[in-house]
Amino acid sequence: MDLTKRESHFEFGKNWKDYAATIDRDRIDAAAKGLGKLFPEGLAGKTFLDIGCGSGLHSLAALSLGAKSVLATDIDENSVSTTRQVLSRTSKERWDARVISVFDMSPEQVGTFDVVYSWGVLHHTGAMWRAIEAATKMVKPGGQFALAIYAKTPLDAAWKLEKRIYSKGSNATQWLLRQTFVAALLSAQALRGKNPVALLSSTKARGMNFFHDVHDWLGGYPYETASGDDLHDRICSMGFSEERSFRIQDSIGLFGSGCHEFVFRSN
Repeated sequence: MDLTKRESHFEFGKNWKDYAATIDRDRIDAAAKGLGKLFPEGLAGKTFLDIGCGSGLHSLAALSLGAKSVLATDIDENSVSTTRQVLSRTSKERWDARVISVFDMSPEQVGTFDVVYSWGVLHHTGAMWRAIEAATKMVKPGGQFALAIYAKTPLDAAWKLEKRIYSKGSNATQWLLRQTFVAALLSAQALRGKNPVALLSSTKARGMNFFHDVHDWLGGYPYETASGDDLHDRICSMGFSEERSFRIQDSIGLFGSGCHEFVFRSN
């Protein structure tokens, strides 16, 4: 099966649709804060392409930060319909949402943008480096390309197998795997002297909550990773320079992997 096709992917859109019901002002503010970390100069007056829009939360946050216009895209129709509902909170004239794969985009078809943003998406496309290269073509000369990609760990192969099983598993199989993972994670949290309840109630910088995040992580197939150095070197070779990055420390990946975050500037 071609891993770049919609039918080979985990049902991210259903998870995002369920999550969207929890979006409130605190989550919007958290997402805006995450964008502010990547773009401290702001987004006011800029055109913004959101590749893999998920729930639409970050498109909404970009609009709240003054983006001139937003195009939200996703391969999953559930994500796009959810994004449309979320973005209906703001002026329709400033945004559009479309079902389209990054592999089918071209500047002639969708235009080019001041900011191209893809957080935690391109490593799920089934052809990560080809997806990254396709995304860079949507950046205006002098524009910015921001992405987050899972960090490489020694347990990548094991996680890839788990995700393949989970994404194709029954509801009962997924429930059992979730309970096992959460129990192990909370036990490890307690053994490190940290409060497990705090983990359950936390809101991450991108606005995600714990249980939707666990489902997203365990089911995220296709799955690829990269080192920070590989991301820097290969994207710079595409005609970009690194503007800022937030790399995570190396780990064995026992409870998963975090994402390296980068912002590049088109040369």
